Amino acid sequence: MSSAAIDTTSRKAPSANEAPVKGGVVPYLQVGGASDAAEFYGRAFGATEVFRYPVDQSGRTMHIHLHINGSSVMLSDPYPEYGHALQQPQGFNLTLQVNDIDSWFARAVAAGVEVVMPLQEMFWGARYGQLKDRFGVLWSMNQPL
Repeated sequence: MSSAAIDTTSRKAPSANEAPVKGGVVPYLQVGGASDAAEFYGRAFGATEVFRYPVDQSGRTMHIHLHINGSSVMLSDPYPEYGHALQQPQGFNLTLQVNDIDSWFARAVAAGVEVVMPLQEMFWGARYGQLKDRFGVLWSMNQPL
């Protein structure tokens, strides 16, 4: 995973020019081990880290900003002492609209993502498959035929 030249040693928030938010809807995931997730998403989905707050004395970080496939994805560790306890992800998936779905899917599987639904041609005219990462997040991939 590559990292942009942004100063992550200070607690100063980046400007919009330093870490632009991409996409109209930006998922903000709370996962156990946000730093590990950011590195894993780099291997599995080609994520590029554009900003990160330093880890605290407990090894947690309150904010990591990634770019994945032209969109932003935000991550943080849980902070139960502030009312943000970790909960199992449910009721959603993150869908990646991709070209060359076979290579995207293969890279994710090689990184250790679990196949939930193998790639297949779907009735809506696309190849589609679903994956679950080790943080419990369900991902799907879609490529028009």
